[in-house]
Amino acid sequence: MSLDSKTPSTPTLLSPIDMGTYHLSNRLVMAPLTRMRAPDSCPTDLMTTYYAQRASAGLIISEATPISTQGVGYPATPGIYNDVQVQAWKKITEAVHAKSGHIFMQLWHVGRISHPDFHGGQLPVAPSAIAPKGNAITPSGMQAFVTPRALETAEIPGIIEDYKHAAQNALAAGFDGIEIHAANGYLLDEFLRDGTNKRTDIYGGSVENRARFLLEVTAALIGICGADHVGVRLSPSGTFNDMTDSNPEAIFVYLLEQLSLLGLAYVHIVDALEGDIRHGANVISLATLRAAYNGTLIVCGGYDQTRAEQTLAKGLADAIAFGQLYIANPDLAERFKLNAPLNTPDPSSFYGGTEKGYTDYPSLGE
Repeated sequence: MSLDSKTPSTPTLLSPIDMGTYHLSNRLVMAPLTRMRAPDSCPTDLMTTYYAQRASAGLIISEATPISTQGVGYPATPGIYNDVQVQAWKKITEAVHAKSGHIFMQLWHVGRISHPDFHGGQLPVAPSAIAPKGNAITPSGMQAFVTPRALETAEIPGIIEDYKHAAQNALAAGFDGIEIHAANGYLLDEFLRDGTNKRTDIYGGSVENRARFLLEVTAALIGICGADHVGVRLSPSGTFNDMTDSNPEAIFVYLLEQLSLLGLAYVHIVDALEGDIRHGANVISLATLRAAYNGTLIVCGGYDQTRAEQTLAKGLADAIAFGQLYIANPDLAERFKLNAPLNTPDPSSFYGGTEKGYTDYPSLGE
């Protein structure tokens, strides 16, 4: 991390920061937010309005975006694996850049958190054939998760190629960089955790082996984008999507130490949430994670302005990502600057639908 010379020694949310090659005007990050408003897996003009409204964030991270048809697990999520999608995303990046904003694309493969309905009847894939508890959200409604198919060792290079192709497409669409989604119980996270990874090949067993797939993906995308245009998202204490690990501190401290060597734009940590704790998470302290990673660190997880400022002041993070607050407050940075009242998010409109609860939250003065 390199700070502007005018930045105070104790940064605040409104302090500028250099992240990768970009000079960001503040330390507010719009977290990746699945909104399920992309029929036919293609971005829409409504999405262009939505992202442009939020361009005053220091950095926008796009909603999770499948790298391939195999990586899809939710209805109406926009992809980045064909030319039509690239051209549609280009409208969004141009609109954000026209307002002097910065936007990274989050690349996504859901792994076992899918259903055969998305794959012509074929099984979803995972490190091991272990079904998650719960239900998949499919075009025809909620359906129980199935037992996924364990990937063959020989298939993994093909998935890395899918990541590379998606990253090339993201750059062609005008994104400033990419974030590798290795959190929240999706494919790369499934390889990291011993609760979902029972493999006996070079991708299973030891900490080093379980981290191998993510590190290979990261190296491949550094080759496409350059290290200072690549971020990685992790959820070390997460239990979402039925995730467990017998010793999460061992795998995630090792992984962060390895990522420290790569010169990434950032690592993005999902802090322990109330739901994780309620589901028996082995919580790793943010201080432990901060000590293991020597680059720019973004954290998220239900932060409000006060907690965010305290976290920055303690040096536990360099920027804070906000999710629901950005859903309801497109001008969140301005509201924080003025200590203005915040709009209240409407959870009933988070997923799917039209402009209601999407682009109709008012900015100050509206």
